[in-house]
Amino acid sequence: MPIVIVIGVIGLLLTLYIGYRASISDRKLFSVSLLALFSGLLFESIRVSGSWKTVAGIFAGTYLFSLTAFLPGKREQVYNFENHIEMWPYFFLFIFAIFFGIAYKDRVTAKLTEGVTLLLSLSLVYWTVDYGFTNYHNWFAYTLLTISFFMTVFSIINALTNLHLSRTTRLTLSVWSTVIMFAFAVDNIFRVFDNPDIESTYLSYGLYIGLQFFLLGVSAVYIMQNYMLLAAFLPSKNGNYRRDLKENKKDHIDRFSDEQVLTGHSILCILYTLTFYGLNYKYQILPRHTMIWLVFLTFPLFLRLIDLIVYGRKNYR
Repeated sequence: MPIVIVIGVIGLLLTLYIGYRASISDRKLFSVSLLALFSGLLFESIRVSGSWKTVAGIFAGTYLFSLTAFLPGKREQVYNFENHIEMWPYFFLFIFAIFFGIAYKDRVTAKLTEGVTLLLSLSLVYWTVDYGFTNYHNWFAYTLLTISFFMTVFSIINALTNLHLSRTTRLTLSVWSTVIMFAFAVDNIFRVFDNPDIESTYLSYGLYIGLQFFLLGVSAVYIMQNYMLLAAFLPSKNGNYRRDLKENKKDHIDRFSDEQVLTGHSILCILYTLTFYGLNYKYQILPRHTMIWLVFLTFPLFLRLIDLIVYGRKNYR
């Protein structure tokens, strides 16, 4: 189509000009960290979709749309092209994660259970205490701590009992889990970007930083999906809010399993998290966010090992 050809030519010319301006600029406009971040996002997108052609199509559409980042802002009194170049890669990554999250909504929406919510809630307790939020003495901190306390208790009760998982309960636990995951994601983003530039470090530490950015890119589509699940509760100027709210509630309910977790598994989760988080709080073995993600990774493996030992013996008998 002529319009596609025209847009493609304009995009190509603008890309060449961006490359030229970046090459003659005294400022550092691109970094290896950004390449690692995008590599992780691209890797996970191809893995989830199973089609590099589809990802290439989303990439092309996102790329052309991201060029709108070079339009002058409403409050931008003096236009600075280099500032727009610095902002452009982040704008591209943000839009790509949104487009891909919409295209593969069902695949990137994490499935939740009572056990997952319990693990998240206990991790939030550790995160809150270790961060020192309990030392803030103002009404906002008290409100957040009160909500967190009651929701954590609610999660524990549901995980330890066989209370019926009604639609309201599943909706509540799903929203609560989404809030926790998004809070952890934001904290992780700040910590990853707080690292020094890869180019200014020695090789082994640079690889470690690069791995952090790569993993952040891998999780970007899931972070964006959690954001959209929360943002959907806010009223929009355009569209039917009542209809959108109903659809968002349905998404939360559908993602939460109505199957009860075993009480023994819930007890093991409590003991496991108390042990690891307690030791790390006392001896500061690892940074809090590293310990939290380590527990997320290792507890399911630990649970499978216990099940293999217990049920293996039962089957043997």
